Amino acid sequence: MTVIASLSVTPVPKESMAEDVATAVEELDGFDVSYETNAMGTVIEADDIDELFAAVKAAHRAVDAERVATVLQIDDERTTDEQADEQVTSVEEELGREATDDSA
Repeated sequence: MTVIASLSVTPVPKESMAEDVATAVEELDGFDVSYETNAMGTVIEADDIDELFAAVKAAHRAVDAERVATVLQIDDERTTDEQADEQVTSVEEELGREATDDSA
């Protein structure tokens, strides 16, 4: 089983969120998860839903702000071990190219 989640932890309000986001992302290193941060959030993969929730809880609590908004979206695929990068590869095969466009 592979559990894939999209996590966004945002301190509200603050001029720059980079320091707080980095603190939240650093917390993930203490858990048995893999992750990739992008401009819209962090994609996290875990073999166990409890480990995923523990990592998300730690990331949320790591942000020292008066108000923190956390958004979590979970894809709990229970019949296959397909990883997030394999899902992207499937889309790229349909497109016939990479699923990115850096021309903007």
